[in-house]
Amino acid sequence: MNIPSLIFWAVFVLPLVAFLVWLMRQDKRKGITGLIVLAITVVGCIAYMYWKTGGK
Repeated sequence: MNIPSLIFWAVFVLPLVAFLVWLMRQDKRKGITGLIVLAITVVGCIAYMYWKTGGK
């Protein structure tokens, strides 16, 4: 990963994921479902990004 990519991850992605995890944990009834959907979405996006860039 290059520096602009790391900055993007540090400034936008990590705080967004942390906020979404915190928000979904507030919902006691369906919090675990939201966390599972969030995890699948994040893994899917990372896999798609890796596939489109060829691992560069």
